[in-house]
This record gives sequence, C-alpha cells and structure tokens, in this order.
Amino acid sequence: MFIGSLLNRVPIERVLFPQKDKAKALEEFAATTTAPVATVTAPPEQQATTTIKEAPRKATVATACVACAVNHFSTSAGLLNEGARFEKEGIGSNEVADRIAKTLQELNALERVDLTPEKIRAIGPEWERELAEEALRQSRSLRHRLETLTTIKELKEAAADTEGYYRDLNRSWWKLRVTQTGKTESELSLEDAKKLAAEEAAREVEARWESQEKD
Repeated sequence: MFIGSLLNRVPIERVLFPQKDKAKALEEFAATTTAPVATVTAPPEQQATTTIKEAPRKATVATACVACAVNHFSTSAGLLNEGARFEKEGIGSNEVADRIAKTLQELNALERVDLTPEKIRAIGPEWERELAEEALRQSRSLRHRLETLTTIKELKEAAADTEGYYRDLNRSWWKLRVTQTGKTESELSLEDAKKLAAEEAAREVEARWESQEKD
C-alpha cells in the first residue's frame, strides 16, 4: 500500500525515464564538441591582388621610302608615255583619261603613304631626307599639272618631264646610297649627284623626244 501511494504521487514519466544529471550531460557534450575557429578576413586594401600589366607599346613610325618614290615616278612616267601614244584619239579619249587617272593614283599613294611629313622627319641621313622632300614637291607639282592639262601637247611635256625627273631621282638616290655606305671610291655631294643625274637624264629625254617627233 505504501509503494502504491508513492507511485500515485510521482509522475509515471519520471519512473519510466529517469532524468540524467544535467551537469554531467553538459560535460559529456562539451567533450565531444570542437570549439569553432574564427575566420579573419583582411580588409580589401590589405588583400593581396595579382595584376598582370601589359608592357607599354612604343609607337613606331616607319621612315619615308625614297626607293618607293622612285618606283612611283617610274610607273607614272610609263603611264603618261602610254597616254601620249593615243594622240590621234585626242585628249578626251578614254585611253588617255584612264592613264592619267592611274598616274594620279600613283601620286596620291606616294604623298599619302610613302612620303608623309611624319615619315620624312623620321629619316636618319640628311641626304636621303632631302631627296624625299624634293620627291614630295615634284609629286604635288605633277599632280596639279595633270589635273589641269587640256591638250595632248601638255600631256607629252608632262610625260617627258616626269621621265626626266624619275631618272634624276633614281640616279641621285642610287649614287648617294652607294657613296654614303663607302662602297665606291668617289665622294659626291648631293648637289653634285643631282647635277650629274640631271645632265644624263636631260640627254636621254632629248633623244627620246626627238624619236617620238620622228614617229
């Protein structure tokens, strides 16, 4: 009867599921748990960053091409001489107009690509720079001349003058290039080379002109 009275006073849950010692349970739980590790994040200004920097690109300017100028004048002389052959068809013929147009293309390429002021300034040797500047002046003069000519006679004169200057430029450039590199024994100044080339070119142009007149 005493035991039954005691059971009536104690809840059935405490009889069937006895409570554990709370202090001991906490100790056991702490023993099986690892203390958290704090993560420290450096401020943005202290974080290491890897930056790949490109090497600075140097602006390069190609030098003017005197040899290219020689080729342009050579082509121009050939085109104008061909145009002069169509004298019978007249200055207004398509054959003449097409060759003048092609000559203007050569001169435009010379002035706007090969002999720009920036490229001429980049030339090292003074003698070569002088040749380039003179070639640029001759190109502009011939271009304006072709844009205003109205007769076959003017075309023939332009063709003869262009061929003469082409030979002058080519010989001056060739001889000065050779002498300045010490490949010949003769020493020529720019003016001497121009005079010599001009004289030779004049003789050839006169002979060619006389030959055309006979034809």
